[in-house]
Amino acid sequence: MKKIKLLLLSLLLSITAFAADEKTAAVVTPAPAGLGLSQSELLIVLLLLFVTVLLVVSLTLLKAFKVMYQEQLNPTPYIETVKEPVLDYDTWLKQQPVKPSIWTKLLSLRPIEEEKDLVIDHTYDGIKELNNPVPAWFNFLFYGTMIFAAAYLFYYHIGGYGDLQDQEYENEMAKAKIEKAAYLEKSANTIDENSVKFDDTPAVLEDGKTIFNTNCVVCHGDKGQGIIGPNLADDYWLHGGNINSVFKTIKYGVPEKGMISWEKNLNPKQISAVTNFILSLKGTNPAGAKAPQGEKYEAKNPKDNEMKVLKDSVNKADVTKK
Repeated sequence: MKKIKLLLLSLLLSITAFAADEKTAAVVTPAPAGLGLSQSELLIVLLLLFVTVLLVVSLTLLKAFKVMYQEQLNPTPYIETVKEPVLDYDTWLKQQPVKPSIWTKLLSLRPIEEEKDLVIDHTYDGIKELNNPVPAWFNFLFYGTMIFAAAYLFYYHIGGYGDLQDQEYENEMAKAKIEKAAYLEKSANTIDENSVKFDDTPAVLEDGKTIFNTNCVVCHGDKGQGIIGPNLADDYWLHGGNINSVFKTIKYGVPEKGMISWEKNLNPKQISAVTNFILSLKGTNPAGAKAPQGEKYEAKNPKDNEMKVLKDSVNKADVTKK
């Protein structure tokens, strides 16, 4: 082994000395355009790579020789394999550790070998009855329902912490009423001159009257008799007398005649309310009314302007009857 090491060391020194001599004797030449190395420098790099590979191979062989040398000094004794006898299934099953699984415990299962211990001492026509216990999961479920029933009774009927069905119905109806009002409020702000409908309910007319007294009495009078603007209580109209035309006139105005647009001052719901109030003034014949202007309007089908009120599909009276 010492000779091999000395041989490798001398080989490495000779190659290094040869590379140094080549570098000293090399003539300086312009570097090629490729890697930027001269022929002598490229030769040195190749020699170094060769020495590195040779060194790795030599070390690997050295380790292999060491293992072979140690094996020759201390050979590993040969151990003969002992053949185990082949067991049948029943013998092998008896040797396995007996430990019931979680599934077996949960279902209270017993192995088939213990069936003889479960036989009850009576038979009928050769039929034997086994004393199988109730599964654990069934007992958990049964006692769990009893606990749930007691908690439900205390929570809803004794303690009164929860709402019963009647109270839940009242709560849902109140919630639906609030949602319906919000929907109507939202839909009211989407009304335009094409979708507006006549509505003479007291709440709408009262809102329309308030808006009229605040914004319209200066030109049309407190009873719609007309001052600067035309009379709103007769059958004659300058720009149409149906609800769609009146809504459109209030919304966009008539700038050439001094009627301003109320679109930026009033929302669609307010314009609809004041429109319905103005139409309710028809036929009131207020004192000091201004002379008729425009053309007489006659509704072709008065039902076209009626407000269609949606009826709830279910109400409390219907539920009580059931």
